[in-house]
Amino acid sequence: MAENREALRTALKRTGSALKQAGVPFALAGSYALWVRGGPETEHDVDFMIAEADVEKAAAALAGAGLAVRRPPEDWLFKVDTDGVVVDLLHRAASLPVSEQLLTHSDLLEVLSVQMPVLWATDVISGKLRAMSEHYCDFGPLLTAVRAVREQIDWPRLRAEVAESDFAAAFLFLIERLGITPPD
Repeated sequence: MAENREALRTALKRTGSALKQAGVPFALAGSYALWVRGGPETEHDVDFMIAEADVEKAAAALAGAGLAVRRPPEDWLFKVDTDGVVVDLLHRAASLPVSEQLLTHSDLLEVLSVQMPVLWATDVISGKLRAMSEHYCDFGPLLTAVRAVREQIDWPRLRAEVAESDFAAAFLFLIERLGITPPD
């Protein structure tokens, strides 16, 4: 596990540094964005968000930095392989395009000695909740993460953004019952 975490961290730094040096607007997203904000560290992957208009520029910059770029069949992301780790670069999340506005919902934070934009906790949790479906609905890891970053979440905005999702409604009901969040 420790070896995998070190590889994930190295991949995060290499990818973020290459995007930063190329001047590609991006933000650290997913579980690592929550980790930077005090959540648990993931053991699975690293996620960055970029605007769709910047996909080719980002892919070229990452390839130029020695990272292996892969284009999977899914049309909402591309991947890079580095240090034995897969890094996802998403330009759509939960069926919504990554916009410049979303990328501004970030703070410039030091991540493993590299300053980079990190998405706000509200946006990360919103995306994770909107991505839940009949095919994937695991509240366990999300409970731990939300508990850790709950003071950083804009609860009224989150509730409004995920109001159409029955899975999100169930999750919000659960965390309210558990006392993790104030009542609606």
